[in-house]
Amino acid sequence: MLILNYSTGTLLAMNALDALYTRISAPRLCEPAPDDPTLENIYRAAFRAADHGLLRPWRFLIIRGESRSRLGQLFLEANLESDPNISLEKQENIRKKPLRAPLIIVTISSQKEHPTVPEFEQDLSAAAATQNMLIAAHAQGVGAMWRTGSMAYHSIVIQGLGLSKEEKIIGFLYLGSIDGPSKSIIEPKISDFFKVW
Repeated sequence: MLILNYSTGTLLAMNALDALYTRISAPRLCEPAPDDPTLENIYRAAFRAADHGLLRPWRFLIIRGESRSRLGQLFLEANLESDPNISLEKQENIRKKPLRAPLIIVTISSQKEHPTVPEFEQDLSAAAATQNMLIAAHAQGVGAMWRTGSMAYHSIVIQGLGLSKEEKIIGFLYLGSIDGPSKSIIEPKISDFFKVW
């Protein structure tokens, strides 16, 4: 399958196994953000996640442009609630965290009541949707980094992003052009992790 790398204009030949075997997090990201056709491919990949009961127990918020600064302000308010004595320099660093990428997708587990699908499985399904988006981004030459951290669990951030009391943040998916060299892939010894029972 030929895929256009949106940032360089070159064609990539990447099949599903290549994408799975070579995906790696890209912690340094810059403009441009993925274009609309590239993003649509990433969004569509989410819907192929394992999903017991076909509940689609997720929703996603797209954070770009000035919305990143608003998210940074939520991060700062949450940190100041925990520690009002944060230095001004550290406050500025916290405020700038969402500016590390031109686009962020927030994965929200939006659980549905169901007699046989527990909430835990629905959270896992939302996480699987996020992993699918990571793979789809990589397959198209888009840099991506999944971040969670304490801000995903803080009430100020949760309320500021408009989640209901039944919802939770699974992660922040940072997307953009890769800025700098990629990390090396360290191949694990498969037999250390897979054993015949």
